[in-house]
Amino acid sequence: MHPDYLYLACAIIAVIISGLAKGGFAGVGALAMPVMALGVDPVRGAAILLPILILQDAVSVWAYRHSWDGQILKVMLPGAAVGIGLGWLFASQVSEVAVLGVLGAISVLFGLQRLWVERGQAVVLPSDSPGWVGFLFGIGSGFTSQIAHAGSPPFQMWVLPKKLPRDMLVGTTALAFAVMNWMKLPAYAALGQFTTANLTATAMLVPVAMAATFAGVALVRRVDPARFYTLIYALMILLGLKLVADALMA
Repeated sequence: MHPDYLYLACAIIAVIISGLAKGGFAGVGALAMPVMALGVDPVRGAAILLPILILQDAVSVWAYRHSWDGQILKVMLPGAAVGIGLGWLFASQVSEVAVLGVLGAISVLFGLQRLWVERGQAVVLPSDSPGWVGFLFGIGSGFTSQIAHAGSPPFQMWVLPKKLPRDMLVGTTALAFAVMNWMKLPAYAALGQFTTANLTATAMLVPVAMAATFAGVALVRRVDPARFYTLIYALMILLGLKLVADALMA
């Protein structure tokens, strides 16, 4: 396949996955970056997706603007800022191949962690674990979000044991990742990724992403979630292994 066609196919699939995630299939969005990386270098692919994620975040934040936990945000967002800074430093100092390998490793670990959780085997932290633990998980969330737009597992591992009401959990998560995505803008700008070509690519993908978001809202009630998520996480592991293999053989 011609490289331009490969990029286009991967980009469309990635934004559809991202849209489905924002539309209700929570957790599947982490598959977007491994797919995107099949057609374009991972840093550029993440930069193309970032404005789309920010646009989609606006819808979620507006919908849950009255339901969020300020204490969780106060603890985790400073850590996320540190993690995003570390992710930027990593991407700026190493080769594209190294970033590809780390993206693949994150994808494999994410997929395995989610399959483990789906089997009811999650490691549960105490609901009253101290703030410094949340700060550390915030660092992990920020780093994986910067590299792979996949910051959910570290965030959820600290927040879920607190057993927030549903709307409070969704609203806090939406606001946290909306803020993180805005935090990533300077990092990607410093990496020189907001070029005319990249922003044009983003603009062309926005209609697909928004249509996929609304499709996700409609489909989430019609699809067997257990089988769907198992398939998604298995694909994430396989794609992650391919990216790691590609990095090792480069």
